[in-house]
Amino acid sequence: MTNRRQLLTLGATAAFSAFIPRLSSAAGGRDPRFVTIILRGALDGLTAVPPAGDPDYAALRGDLPVEGAIPLDSTFSLHPSMNAFARQYKAGQALVIHAAASPYRERSHFDGQDVLESGMTAPGHTDSGWMNRFLRTLPGAQTASLRGLGVGGVTPLVMRGQAPVLGWAPATLKPVDADLPPRLLSLYQATDPLLASTLTEAIATGKIVGAEKGMVKAGGGPGDPKTMIAMAEGAAKLLAQPDGPRIAALAFEGWDTHAQEKQRLANLLGGLDGALAAFETGLGPAWRDTAILVITEFGRTAAVNGTGGTDHGTAAAAFMAGGAVKGGRVIADWPGLKTGQLYEARDLKPTTDLRGVMKGIMADLYAVPESALSRDVFPDSAGVRPMSGLIA
Repeated sequence: MTNRRQLLTLGATAAFSAFIPRLSSAAGGRDPRFVTIILRGALDGLTAVPPAGDPDYAALRGDLPVEGAIPLDSTFSLHPSMNAFARQYKAGQALVIHAAASPYRERSHFDGQDVLESGMTAPGHTDSGWMNRFLRTLPGAQTASLRGLGVGGVTPLVMRGQAPVLGWAPATLKPVDADLPPRLLSLYQATDPLLASTLTEAIATGKIVGAEKGMVKAGGGPGDPKTMIAMAEGAAKLLAQPDGPRIAALAFEGWDTHAQEKQRLANLLGGLDGALAAFETGLGPAWRDTAILVITEFGRTAAVNGTGGTDHGTAAAAFMAGGAVKGGRVIADWPGLKTGQLYEARDLKPTTDLRGVMKGIMADLYAVPESALSRDVFPDSAGVRPMSGLIA
């Protein structure tokens, strides 16, 4: 049985606050939303966004050519499982950043995710994430009146830290009896006002997320496409509230495609695409001021392995979507796929630092000074300039 301390801890990250002010310092007087989706397991960017126009691509990929890919420009195409993203791209509300990576150059999932989500230059240096530290640069954060949103069974590292965080995850267990919450609330109101307040906020969160019929019910874990969509639907409902959170992080699992990548990645990309569509629908008018960033800890090998998959690599593709995104383009300093152009003769070479992308979003969407981004959000990153022109 969960004890009082555990429930209070849960409430601190699972309760919805109705007193979160708008970010008055946002650039252009906007009321923006910023969402980061982490794809854990290492996305194969060469399959998600195949460089079909590169003369070395087809021979290098062997049994993994993408059939029916959607052309984006003269060089790059999009996996056919991402029709919603293709529509957003055509509408100028989505873009791709290819050959991108964090500062990490090894191939350990755990260390790669640590660097990506912590925003540090090496693993094991902090237990806070760059989105949480970003929250603390915004008005209201120092008084605990501004919260982030962490979606999943465990708050992603990228959103952990000193700034308060609202946590939510789709229900995958059998629902409790309908009369249990009010009975508990009545008990706590008589015996423990702090627990009563926590439970009241938690019930409010559940009502907001489950307010409408037709929501996709979560299937398996966070690597199940139905669960991805359910996570996005719930997050969008919370972010769309007039006084709800404005900054959120989600983590989708299962992107480690060592074998049978063709079938598995099509399924996973379909889930990601459905999640991006769910954000667009669920955010409603707030979509126009939203930027969603999709990133992964590293890419995969340029060549196919012997089991119809790819192994741990380096650079990958990142995605951005939202009404605030200056889209309709692929941003890439393309390194090429010849053996001499590959990183360590095996991986897509990284030519864009993801920290520059993140800094660019925060600088243009929230008017955060570059000095604060390099000092407080991404320590030791003064040499990485914010990428300009990502926000419309």
